[in-house]
Amino acid sequence: MSYVRDPWLPDRLLRTERDALMPLLRRTPEAAFELRTACPGWTARQVIAHCGAALVRIVEGRLEEGVFLPDANAADVAERESWPLGRILDELERGLSEAGPVIAETTDGLLDAVALGEWVHAGDVREAFGVPGAYGGSAGLDLALPLLAVVSRRRETPRLVAALHDRGTPVVLGDETPGRPPARFTGDAATLIRLYAGRPLVRTRYELWGATERELCIYR
Repeated sequence: MSYVRDPWLPDRLLRTERDALMPLLRRTPEAAFELRTACPGWTARQVIAHCGAALVRIVEGRLEEGVFLPDANAADVAERESWPLGRILDELERGLSEAGPVIAETTDGLLDAVALGEWVHAGDVREAFGVPGAYGGSAGLDLALPLLAVVSRRRETPRLVAALHDRGTPVVLGDETPGRPPARFTGDAATLIRLYAGRPLVRTRYELWGATERELCIYR
């Protein structure tokens, strides 16, 4: 199955993730937010601070040149180091609630990758907290897969056909390359997400033919 961009898909994903993630964050003891995540150098608290900052930038139209690059992301996180945890969570909830309609209004779809990244970061936090199915157990997976199809095509990753153990229909990702046959992936949906997001693949099982892991990564 391949996908045409649905401008409201990011909004549905963000709102679905809000409903799944925020109750978990609100009830988790504050000490747990100092746990390290799959994002090098960042704790769960810092990942959440980054997520809220990025979304509120979209909501408020503060998208100056260089925004979302590593230095800008680090500056946003540093700005929030002195904030109480509750304020960080409030900002994240606002962003998850309000950024989707702004993304839907963009005709180029460049911000779709931000919405997908927010969902992946939620998986990073769940994994740090030891929640089972961190990247696959939330209700957003069925929305994240078609959004990944759109983003992977925009990022010009190689065409790949994924046969997923936990999905009945193959997922088609990336762009066709003249003279290059589609790559193939066999595994589960959560592992496919981790592969494209550049997350650690320890304790996963999958088969990949015709492409390298690096070629498929959409966040570099």
